[in-house]
Amino acid sequence: MTATSRPLTYGTYLHLDELLSCQHPLTDEHDEMLFVVIHQVYELWFKQILHDTRLMQRCLENGNTAGSLHSARRIAKILKTIVGQLDVLETMTPRSFASFRPNLGSASGFQSNQFRVIEACFGRRDVSAPTGDPQLDRAITRRSVFDSLLRYLAERGRPLPAEVLDRDPARPWPGDELVQALLADVYADEGSPDVEVCEALVDIDEGLQEWRYRHVKMVERIIGFKRGTGGSAGAEYLRSTLFQPAFPDLWDVRGRP
Repeated sequence: MTATSRPLTYGTYLHLDELLSCQHPLTDEHDEMLFVVIHQVYELWFKQILHDTRLMQRCLENGNTAGSLHSARRIAKILKTIVGQLDVLETMTPRSFASFRPNLGSASGFQSNQFRVIEACFGRRDVSAPTGDPQLDRAITRRSVFDSLLRYLAERGRPLPAEVLDRDPARPWPGDELVQALLADVYADEGSPDVEVCEALVDIDEGLQEWRYRHVKMVERIIGFKRGTGGSAGAEYLRSTLFQPAFPDLWDVRGRP
């Protein structure tokens, strides 16, 4: 810090002047501020999830059990937090939302690029690069969290074929009987740290599914079954995303003897 620089304070460290000047409601309706703030908070949490997911994948691929667990548990806690924040958004009545909704134009939560990147990190591959967004393109073409888990298990001495470890990560995971059998062996060893890591990923998967479910119910509560802003299908589309696990293999292994 030079002699001419300002002393570091709480406000300057967090850039509060910039942060608190980012809210620009389009109407004078009281609840529009809540709508803006809570969606901005979601985007900040999404940014942190992506930050921790990158670290978690590095830890997984290095066989770092403690680091993998620490990051996975934090991501699961963040997901619990953003689900809980829907309770705040649901204090807004349908009439209140309707009072400023026409001013939103084509803006829609479906346009959250960061959440699309999160889904890609956790294996969603129903779009292909280039998408027009470099961050999403990178997420679609690099290894998913499940690919990183397989590398973790290989680092831990679990026998995985090279064709599985070196597959094209831009393609959807097709499932593999050898991988499913290996996961069954992992779960048979209940005291293994590998089980803890798999279960930590299941916690994240459950958190993502819980977020989708609560998001559906929040949308239904506020706009019913109308089309969403920006012409999206609203609750109808959101319902179609329910019960689609990021790690189906980790759920299927529960049905094995």
